[in-house]
Amino acid sequence: QVQLVESGGGLVQAGGSLRLSCAASVNILRINAMAWYRQAPGKQRELVARITSGGSTNYADSVKGRFTISGDNAKNTVYLQMNSLKPEDTGVYYCNTVFQLYPYWGQGTQVTVSS
Repeated sequence: QVQLVESGGGLVQAGGSLRLSCAASVNILRINAMAWYRQAPGKQRELVARITSGGSTNYADSVKGRFTISGDNAKNTVYLQMNSLKPEDTGVYYCNTVFQLYPYWGQGTQVTVSS
């Protein structure tokens, strides 16, 4: 059983930055991978970034060069640093992991980028 608690969303102007946090209830070293997804109004949920326990990362093409996913093992927390934000980045961002074959999701945090 894993609980994920997200924070850091908010309202920013285009070109600004936000850092999202996802705190896990278990040591993230026990988890193979964690990811950030987002869902914009009227669109399907999409994978934004993913990080493995070994530190490998993957990003959606739309955020490459602007977003960085990282983990702090001591704090059991995964971060998503978002720079150069664009209005199309607006959406609800969710933290996700699969632990012992079962999926877990955070509650979601709203990110709104104004033009």
